[in-house]
Amino acid sequence: MSDIDRKIATGAAWMVAFKLIDRSLGLVSTIVLARLLAPADFGLVAMATVIIAAMQLLVAFGLDVSLIQNQRAGRAEFDTAWTINLLFGLLAAALIAALGRPAALYYHDARLEAVVYVLAIGFAVQAFANIGPVTFRREMNFRKEFNFLLAKRVALLGVTIPLAFMLRNYWALVAGQLVGALISVLLSYMASSYRPRLSLVAKAELFHHSKWLMLNNLTYFLNMRSAEFFVGRMLGAPALGVYTIAYEVATLPTTELVAPINRAAFPGYTKVAGDLPQLQRSFLNVIGMIALFGLPAGIGIAAVADLMVPAVLGDKWLPAIPLMQVLAVYGALQALHSNITYIYMALGRMHLVGLLGLGQFLLLAIGLVTGMRYWGLNGAAWAYVMATVLMLPVTKWLLGRCLQLPLRALLAHVWRPLAASLLMAGAVLALKWALPTPQGTAALLTTLLAAVALGALVYGVACEVLWRSAGRPASSEAVVRQKLQALLQRLWRKVR
Repeated sequence: MSDIDRKIATGAAWMVAFKLIDRSLGLVSTIVLARLLAPADFGLVAMATVIIAAMQLLVAFGLDVSLIQNQRAGRAEFDTAWTINLLFGLLAAALIAALGRPAALYYHDARLEAVVYVLAIGFAVQAFANIGPVTFRREMNFRKEFNFLLAKRVALLGVTIPLAFMLRNYWALVAGQLVGALISVLLSYMASSYRPRLSLVAKAELFHHSKWLMLNNLTYFLNMRSAEFFVGRMLGAPALGVYTIAYEVATLPTTELVAPINRAAFPGYTKVAGDLPQLQRSFLNVIGMIALFGLPAGIGIAAVADLMVPAVLGDKWLPAIPLMQVLAVYGALQALHSNITYIYMALGRMHLVGLLGLGQFLLLAIGLVTGMRYWGLNGAAWAYVMATVLMLPVTKWLLGRCLQLPLRALLAHVWRPLAASLLMAGAVLALKWALPTPQGTAALLTTLLAAVALGALVYGVACEVLWRSAGRPASSEAVVRQKLQALLQRLWRKVR
C-alpha cells in the first residue's frame, strides 16, 4: 500500500469512527426527539431548513475545496476565503429573514415566520466560523478533524435534548440549532490557532476555481431537497415530517459511513492527481471500502425497516416504513456514486460534477411530479431511485474516460460486498418469515436485535468466503481483515 493510500485509509478510519460515534449520539437524539415531539414539529422545522439550505447556496463557493486542492495556498487565500464566507453569510442571513413571511404564506403555516427569523440569526452567527480547521483536511491530520467534529456534536446533543424535555414542541429543535451554531463557531477558534483577517486580495483566484463548484452545490441542493418543497406544499407538515425522518434514516449509508470516507479520500486524490495509475489504485481501494460498508448498511435498513420503525420510533411513524425501504435502496446506490465526484474535482474537471448533477435533477424533477401525482410520498421516494439508476451508466462511462478505468476493474471491487449484502438480506427476511409476528415494543426490539445479529454474521461469513474463493485479492476485505487482526492482537496482549 502506498503512503497516500495509507494516509487515506487512516483518515477514513478516523472519519468513520467519528461518524459511528456521531451517528450513535444522533440516533439517541432522534429516538428521544421522536418520542417527545410530533411529526408535525419535525415537518415545520424541515420547511424552514429547506429555506436555510437554499440560502446556503449563496455562500457555498466551495472555498474549502479550493484551499485543499491548492497546496500552495497561504494566508492571503485563507483570509480571503474567510472574508467571502463572512460577507455572503451575513447577506444570506438577511435574505433568510426577509423570506420568513413569504415562506409562511407559501406553506400556509403562520408559525413558520418566527422559526425562520430565529434560524436566520443562527445563520449569521455561523458566518463568523474560523477557516483554520480546513488545514486539518489539507494536511490529512484527521485526528484533529475527529476531535473538532466530535466536540461540536456532543455540544449540540447536550443542548437539544434538554430543550426537548422542557419545551415539548418544535422550538426545541429551533433553539438547539441556534445554540449549536454559536457553539460551533466558538469551537472553530478553540480548535485552530489560525486567526483570520478581513482581506479580498485573492478573490479573483478563488472565484475562478469556485464557479463550477457553485453549480455543483446548486444541483446537489436541488437533488437532495426538491422533494421537501413538493411534499410540504402538497401534503403539509405531518407528511413532510414522516418523509424527513424516513429519508434521514434510510440514507445513513451515504451520510454516516460513506461521507467520512469521501472526506478523507479527497485530499489524497488531489496529491496524486498527476499520477494516473496511482489515482486509479487509490480510487479502487476507496470504492471497495465504500461498497464493503455502504451496501450492507443500505440493504440492511431496507430489510429491517418494518421492525425498526415501530420498535425505535413508535407507532406514529409507521407511514415511514415503505418510504424508508425504498430510500434505503437509493442510499446504497448513492453511496457507490458519491465518491466519483471527488475524482472529477481532483482532476480539475469540476464542470462534469455540475453537469451530471443537473442531468440527475432533471430526471428527478420529472419523476417527482409524476410520482407524487399518482403515488404520493411513495412516488417521491421511487423518483430518487429511478433518477440515480438512470444516471449510473453515464457516470460510469465518464469515469472510465477520465481514469482510463475498465468497468471490470470497478466491478471486481464491488461484486463481493453486493453479493454478501443480498445473502444477508435473504437471511434476515427468512428469519422474519420463520418467527411469529412480534407484538409490543419488547418483542419488536428482540426480533430486531436478532435480525441485526444474524445479518451481521451472515454478511461477515459471506464476505470471507467470497474473498477466499476469489483468490484472496489485495482488496478492501484484505485491509479490514488486517486491521481487525492487528486490533485483536493488541487487545489480547493487554488481556495477558
